[in-house]
Amino acid sequence: MSLMKNRVFSSGILAIGAMLFTSILLAQSADIPRTEHGVPDFQGMYTYRTLTPLNRPKELADKPTLTAAEAEEWADFENRRQNRDLIIDSVGGAGYPPGVISYNEFWYERGVETIEDRRTSLIYDPPNGRMPATNQAGQLRAARRAENRRLSLGPEGRTLADRCLMSGGAGPPLVPGAYNNNIQIVQTEDHIMILSEMIHRARIIRLDNEHQTRQIKWDGDAIAHFEGDTLVINTKDFYYTDNGRGASPDMMLEERITRLDDNTLEYDFTIEDPQSWDVSWSAKFPLRRTDGPIYEYACHEGNHGMIGILAGWRRYESMGMNGDGTPLDSTEPTVEVSDE
Repeated sequence: MSLMKNRVFSSGILAIGAMLFTSILLAQSADIPRTEHGVPDFQGMYTYRTLTPLNRPKELADKPTLTAAEAEEWADFENRRQNRDLIIDSVGGAGYPPGVISYNEFWYERGVETIEDRRTSLIYDPPNGRMPATNQAGQLRAARRAENRRLSLGPEGRTLADRCLMSGGAGPPLVPGAYNNNIQIVQTEDHIMILSEMIHRARIIRLDNEHQTRQIKWDGDAIAHFEGDTLVINTKDFYYTDNGRGASPDMMLEERITRLDDNTLEYDFTIEDPQSWDVSWSAKFPLRRTDGPIYEYACHEGNHGMIGILAGWRRYESMGMNGDGTPLDSTEPTVEVSDE
């Protein structure tokens, strides 16, 4: 603006100013809806469910994308494999495939098809499509978490998901899961709110350029700005030490949201955490507009799952066993390995 107001600048400076102004215009599109404050309007309800996994399956290690025919065949196979109504309890279990064995297929809301570009994983960096291996600090932290769960002396020893406080699917960052893959975005002049259906999380994100730690939050301190028409959210200073992805409270998270068309946003995130991984990793997938509604996730009120977990462990201990039913001499903690 100052270049345009000051007529005494040389023609060379004016030319530079014109180039900068042109680049700003090119970075913004007049074809997308905007709020009354002039920024892209992302408000609405979106679903991020998809059949494409976060990590590339090992059998597809050298195949970053599928052909249309391969994607259709793979989707048919996965939809059969994951169908709870087709699983025999004595053969399957809570971990086969991932989910809750006591729920039948009616309760699931996972995606039924791959993302449009038919990538074999949501992770695109590293190029192998898989989360990097955790480093020594991350492995030690995972071992401590496993030991806390093995002892399970009280609710503090359980995961944040068990305690209905946080969810690996609701994030941050968002990661598609078996159900409740829905969010609502609301914008004001200086804030953005992302309400996750999973474990009823409402992230209040400031349009700001400085972090504050006056109040440490479970989901970190999030600030945002626009780069052209892309919303960039930077989050740090996390409160938890039990993140489902293996991250530490030192995690630095960048999320980028860009409109692809009238009904689709692209969600792209990068995680950097030297206390967990020696390299950063990134994933992206679409947020597709949905009519909703966003349902209440009534998990915390009378958390019967937590009561059942702790009661079961105390029962085993009264019988002279570890809380998980193993013999008392089975005390070695196991290190968690994510293979989603």
